[in-house]
Amino acid sequence: MHPKLFEIFGIPVYSYGLMLGLAFLIGSYIFTRELRRMKLDENIGVIITILAIIGGIVGGKIFYLLEEWNFGKGASIKSLLSSDLLSPAGLTFYGGLILAIVLIYFYVKFKKLNFLQIIDAMVPGATIGYGIARIGCHLSGDGCYGMQVNNTFWEFLGCEYSKGIVPTTPGELVHPTPLYELGYAIIIFIILWLIRKKTKYYGQLFYYYLILTGIGRFLVEFIRRNPKVILNLSQAQLISIVMIILGVLLLIYNRKKISYKNNTIKQESTNTL
Repeated sequence: MHPKLFEIFGIPVYSYGLMLGLAFLIGSYIFTRELRRMKLDENIGVIITILAIIGGIVGGKIFYLLEEWNFGKGASIKSLLSSDLLSPAGLTFYGGLILAIVLIYFYVKFKKLNFLQIIDAMVPGATIGYGIARIGCHLSGDGCYGMQVNNTFWEFLGCEYSKGIVPTTPGELVHPTPLYELGYAIIIFIILWLIRKKTKYYGQLFYYYLILTGIGRFLVEFIRRNPKVILNLSQAQLISIVMIILGVLLLIYNRKKISYKNNTIKQESTNTL
């Protein structure tokens, strides 16, 4: 692994910090493009990006500490706060996502903008940004890796064990799950990017994001080393299930709502004639 990439005038440049910064820059650029396409004020993109950064880091850290306290190795809150609070490692995606959405919601309402329209503009950039940040996780070896792999399997694929695999103990080979997450993030980004101009109402793209991201994270959790909570499922898998169900229900609800409106308009048009 390469937690520290290089130094500039004696200042170390860490792989996770670099990739996290790159993720926000690229995500912000795509977000600004979408705001321009929607003919919205591009300046709000800067504030919303800052709020997303704050929410992502603070929410991710809080959720990580709670997860370690509840499902970790019995560490106390005091020991976690003293050892992990200011550590750059230990950021949970769903915690960051939830707090970021809350902060953005209040800001958007304050500006009297359509919250779902703003979120639709954000999700393509947020998706690819997540994938780029996972490269940083992989390079730094921060612990979000998978279960031990079968050597024969990797040998069959022609992979070199010394590359792309984070060792948990000397000589142990594990699934490079951050790279799997990068892969499905790219796929989801392409899907969202292709359909973003074909949506029929604000929020539709976000609902697809909830479903696709939930499915991707739910599947990769089967080979990630996270504690199981209920029914042999991890906490992230339970949240993924909620996201998938919520996305599906909202799509069905809005589809019926649009269908009802269309039928009403047709009926009124017929009565007028």
